[in-house]
Amino acid sequence: MADDSAPAPASLPEGLRVYAVGDIHGCLDRLRALEALMAEDAARAPEPRRLIVHLGDYVDRGPDSSGVIERLSGPPPFPAETVHLLGNHEAMMRAALAAPEDLERVGDWIRNGGSAALASWGIDIGTEPETWEAAIPPAHRRFIERLTLMHRLGGYLFVHAGVRPRVPLERQDPEDLIWIREPFLSSKADHGAVVVHGHTPVEAPVIRRNRIGLDTGAVYGRRLTCAVLWADRLRFLQA
Repeated sequence: MADDSAPAPASLPEGLRVYAVGDIHGCLDRLRALEALMAEDAARAPEPRRLIVHLGDYVDRGPDSSGVIERLSGPPPFPAETVHLLGNHEAMMRAALAAPEDLERVGDWIRNGGSAALASWGIDIGTEPETWEAAIPPAHRRFIERLTLMHRLGGYLFVHAGVRPRVPLERQDPEDLIWIREPFLSSKADHGAVVVHGHTPVEAPVIRRNRIGLDTGAVYGRRLTCAVLWADRLRFLQA
């Protein structure tokens, strides 16, 4: 493994290696390819503890939301702890399935790629929304329901979209954590941790003093990105 690491904007506890994966959006082929690269990196890394953090937006728009959820709800590709964060697309899916009579919620999800997700579970959007939840395997529904909003380690905060600048981390609005773009993206404020996030598609990973952006638009034909973080170092894997 070539040493292509660079100084990172924060640090992690000794002996820990973190793999943070950007927005997958139903791109199972890219996820599998990226997992192979992650496993190769982990096999050669000296850190005894490994953690995989998925930053949310596993469903919608891409061809195989069902396959992605099946993969993520199973064992990791190598011995590692896992954290799965809530993205705005999972939040829309949960809201639509919880209130199928609410045509506004259902419509929001469908317009934002929910039709592709439903198709991956073999569900025709012409059927009654009240029948959709029952057609999704219970293990997949449990996975979606158990997603968390944030995870903090060392000098990093892992979250789907970002944070509201100048608001303490413990007082952040959940809606901001999964939806925010501005003023977060252009902020130069110290957030109390370097925020590792997805949500806003970019052509290449973004590294700033206060944030690392990892949504590189896999569902738009670009690469799926993983940031590898250890000690005070950083490198990227892409598939």
